[in-house]
Amino acid sequence: MTPATGTYALWRRLPRPVRSPLFSVGMCARVPFFATVLPRVRELEPGRCVVTAPMWFGVHNHLHTFHAIASCNLAEVAMGMLAEATVPGTHRWIPKGMTVSYLAAGRTGMTARAELDELPDFAAITEGTDLMIPVYLTDRSGVEVVHADITVWVRDRVTRR
Repeated sequence: MTPATGTYALWRRLPRPVRSPLFSVGMCARVPFFATVLPRVRELEPGRCVVTAPMWFGVHNHLHTFHAIASCNLAEVAMGMLAEATVPGTHRWIPKGMTVSYLAAGRTGMTARAELDELPDFAAITEGTDLMIPVYLTDRSGVEVVHADITVWVRDRVTRR
């Protein structure tokens, strides 16, 4: 099991009734661009993160559907919080690339689910490696509207590359 990172430890330390809203506000204070989609972290654990975002005029495109880049931003929120809860303090991570498929028009608020089938063996990662994190964005009826595969570069903190 991966030892709890500061981000994940904070999530677990917050009392359940206020965990999701307080954590989400703090996350947006730390990463202000995330706030543009009004994200709310609903679930967080190593290897899994679920975030929701409402449909509001700030995420509309010219067709009044969920804007493509707002969808990418929401996907990055879910990926980033998953990485924060999963990658131990002995390692660093940074997004390296994103492949996105727009599958349908997003006419409602969205749920982004980032999930790893298996946690990496971080002790074996010394030179650095790519970690692909799939993110599924669904509308309120559960239809996948956007799919993103986000590649994250993970390396130990000692490596200087």
